[in-house]
Amino acid sequence: MLPEFAANADDALPLWLVARNGPVPEEAAGDWVKASGFSGKAGQICLLPDAKGGLRGALFGMGDSAQSKRGRFVMARAASGLPAGDWRLADLPEGLDPDEAALGWLLAHYSFDRYKAGGGAKARLVAPKGIDIDRLQAIASGEFLTRDLINTPANDMGPDALEQAARDLAAEIGADIAVTKGDALISENFPLIHAVGRAGAQQPRLIDMTIGDSGPTLVLVGKGVCFDTGGLNLKPGASMGIMKKDMGGAATVLGLVKMLALTGATDRMRLRVLIPAVENAVAGNAFRPGDVLTSRKGLTVEINNTDAEGRLVLADALTLAAESAPDLLISYATLTGAARVALGPDIPPFYCDDDATATALQSAAMDVADPLWRMPFWDPYEPMIEPDIADVDNAPGGGMAGSITAALFLRRFAQGAGRYVHLDIYGWQPKPAPGRPKGGVGQGARALLAALPEVLG
Repeated sequence: MLPEFAANADDALPLWLVARNGPVPEEAAGDWVKASGFSGKAGQICLLPDAKGGLRGALFGMGDSAQSKRGRFVMARAASGLPAGDWRLADLPEGLDPDEAALGWLLAHYSFDRYKAGGGAKARLVAPKGIDIDRLQAIASGEFLTRDLINTPANDMGPDALEQAARDLAAEIGADIAVTKGDALISENFPLIHAVGRAGAQQPRLIDMTIGDSGPTLVLVGKGVCFDTGGLNLKPGASMGIMKKDMGGAATVLGLVKMLALTGATDRMRLRVLIPAVENAVAGNAFRPGDVLTSRKGLTVEINNTDAEGRLVLADALTLAAESAPDLLISYATLTGAARVALGPDIPPFYCDDDATATALQSAAMDVADPLWRMPFWDPYEPMIEPDIADVDNAPGGGMAGSITAALFLRRFAQGAGRYVHLDIYGWQPKPAPGRPKGGVGQGARALLAALPEVLG
């Protein structure tokens, strides 16, 4: 169930926000607060009893400026830590972003309960004055869809189920959808998608969704590898443990589409969504190291590692997208371990040759607490992806610049689009954090949602 804000402020309990070692508001002060040891450190809660032993409100610690730089969505801790019921902010301290506070509260309500009962009722917040309630609930709705898709194991979220999720969303928002799968991928000229997915238990496919008939054109491409064994270059067991998340790019794109539709953004653009959905599996017909495959674009690709399959399925989808010369083409993919080594799980790198687009996206990412970091399409590394016997190499050796060379590979297939942006996301929260329980998580969707008015015009 998606969270909602509490409707009636009159019946809600007050919540006072207190900085670390800051003054406690007079109406909430007393010996009880002193005795409890409340100091205002980030996430600390002090429940305030009334004369009859019930609750009259609570204090919540906001920490200090140094602590605030070390995390985001601190208010999400209040949603998780307060007793169930309705709460209102008794004050809005200077410097508090009410949108981030309210969104963090909503995101804290997420739990993945498909196979196990959730944690029960949580505290609800009366929406602070001045926020756009519908927009924040739309963002939370899209994010929850992304998390659910990633968290669902591959036995229930293979290519068939991912296609059905896309069809369900299309029906909800009034989009058109078409799917090319199985041997039709060969006849329709998507050879790389077919080659990667043909060994899977379910047929590989390309999902193609469209909505909107006027305005600038935006194409979103999401990597939909529903499980990645590594293929014949089989991953070690420890590396395979969370590979249900390898469709995190597709999940993020679908969540973003829901945000765009629910906020009305799709009324002002022509949006297309392309998701190559496959399993990278091991079987007698699996593609092999050393194979040379011909892509939709006509470029030949030498396969030096079958575990670098994501860029292959994206290549055919990007080629199709670029054929219509969209104003903006964006790919989301859980693509490289190199990106995690460089920036860790929280900060996805993104690549873009257009400075104005990149600046708008990075600025929006910081504004909405959805961090991104720009990395370069470094042209001097182009020879690294050029093997001896084919046009491009899907896994250049040497172990250096892995995220950059993957982005350079993709850029070759995106040529023809007005502008191209690639995001190398992780799609997974390895440890619980405020508003982000352990498991699947969207990255870069809220940043793009905020940046699009400037980027698309």
